[in-house]
Amino acid sequence: MPIVNRIADYAEEMKAWRRHLHQIPELALDLPKTAAFVAERLREFGVDELHEGIAQTGMVAIINGQGEGPTVGLRADMDALPIPEETGVEYVSGHEGNMHACGHDGHTAMLLGAAKYLAETRNFKGRAALIFQPAEEAIGGARIMVEEGIMERFEIGEVYALHNAPGLPVGHFLTTPGALMAAVDTFHIHIQGLGGHGAMPQETRDPVMAACGIAQAIQTIVSRNHHTLEDLVVSVTQIHTGSTDNVIPDTAYINGTVRTFKPGVQQMVMRRMKEIVAGQAVSYGVEAELDYEIGYPATFNDAEKTAFAVDVAKEISGEANVEPDGGREMGAEDFAYMLQARPGSYLFLGQGDSAGLHHPKYDFNDDIAPVGASFFARLVERALPVSG
Repeated sequence: MPIVNRIADYAEEMKAWRRHLHQIPELALDLPKTAAFVAERLREFGVDELHEGIAQTGMVAIINGQGEGPTVGLRADMDALPIPEETGVEYVSGHEGNMHACGHDGHTAMLLGAAKYLAETRNFKGRAALIFQPAEEAIGGARIMVEEGIMERFEIGEVYALHNAPGLPVGHFLTTPGALMAAVDTFHIHIQGLGGHGAMPQETRDPVMAACGIAQAIQTIVSRNHHTLEDLVVSVTQIHTGSTDNVIPDTAYINGTVRTFKPGVQQMVMRRMKEIVAGQAVSYGVEAELDYEIGYPATFNDAEKTAFAVDVAKEISGEANVEPDGGREMGAEDFAYMLQARPGSYLFLGQGDSAGLHHPKYDFNDDIAPVGASFFARLVERALPVSG
């Protein structure tokens, strides 16, 4: 069975919803226009319950099927990014400096399409809980929604999500059981030296040289302190110091990211980074402070639920267009918090050749919206069959 015919009829509506959302990109938890638009559509569809104000602007819509049964959760993220848009499309962002550079406008449109279909047909026994989440890109809206008790409050037994994937063929699904995406941590290193004239370095404690030494030494964590067969990324992404050519500054700042899958590896990185920063500070005669922030955990797909989701994906796109064991990647995703709370699965949906995620020229491919909406809808119908 390909795309659900009834959902195919919604294709132009979903495109219009998505392009409207694209013009009103909002950040983090502060999504008043986005949330209002989503809530208005859900009320039009006739959902049975709409619970707003979760994690500030998130919401959960409940659609009842034909009789009592379990509850399946479906999640879409709604927030945008602080990136100036360069797509040149006619529906360009109307909020200068912000844009939907990760396709969350498309994710929201797909779940709205599934909501309209499920509210209209109700060909399932139990409940569908449609989770519209803010702040995936920062803060961790999924964590906040879980902490505010959505899993218990709405008796959600399993939970699923999709993310578009530039570079994968249109309609192609990819996932893997177990570890799918990495945990993400952030480090900040503040260096205090003693500045002075660039012509008289002997009278200074140079934070620039200390920053260079620390940045280089941090790379030995990957090359010399961990097993080569275990995935680990330590990337220095910012060094800020100085203001002109003939002045050695007082301070320097280093920032970067760490990606891991195993808690033991994460703990090793934290320990070695602390040791390296302290040791390098002594060797350069400066003071250095490490601020290590633990972020989103690794995203782990439940094996049984992933096998089920893969089967549904094959029904929608055909077996040749589904990779059930596509490997893992070092990106991160706050849906990990929902998968810690309930079994479920996270899948990627190909949108063809396009600019990459988080790029100012990125735009969601509206052609895949009926595919994603059909996947969500059939997942509910098959997980909660009327005859079951």
